[in-house]
Amino acid sequence: MTQNFFKKIADKKYAYAAIATAIIALFGLALFFMGQVLICKCGYIKLWHGVVFSSENSQHLSDWYTFSHIIHGFIFYWIFWRAGKKYNWPLGLRFLLALLIEVGWELFENTDFIINRYREVTISLDYYGDSIVNSVFDVLMMVLGFFMAWRFPVWLIAVAAILMELIVGWYIRDNLILNIIMLVYPFDFILKWQSGG
Repeated sequence: MTQNFFKKIADKKYAYAAIATAIIALFGLALFFMGQVLICKCGYIKLWHGVVFSSENSQHLSDWYTFSHIIHGFIFYWIFWRAGKKYNWPLGLRFLLALLIEVGWELFENTDFIINRYREVTISLDYYGDSIVNSVFDVLMMVLGFFMAWRFPVWLIAVAAILMELIVGWYIRDNLILNIIMLVYPFDFILKWQSGG
């Protein structure tokens, strides 16, 4: 039995999975030491929270911004598929690189610098960072997107990304593209539209 266990660990698939699990666990621990709350201050966890203008946004397992993280997975798969093709990287390595970027972004997103930036120039006036549960689930949604992009045809992933952006944009007047624009170079007319003006 012990030999079988070590044989599995030696198998690259299991090694990549073990490394990914360790990265996510360390990521959650880092958020804890950064002072992020484990779960919503409301005291419970919901599978879905759909009210953007709410103190519970980005505090539960999923919300409208979850779709952005799935699209992150699509994008990272494409980037590392291109790079991996050139350098002959295995899928596991490409996945770990995507995971590290997503975790890095989530950590950066929960720094005072980005939290204050969101509050100053976007519609996220009551944003105080993500709960640890929400951040970990966001990372897992990137993982889902990455493996969807690996398994499904390019046309289907492109259609899925466009539909997610359009539907989320229509429902909450925000999406991945608008979020990036407003974070990097905010426009008053977009902010006014997002605020319902």
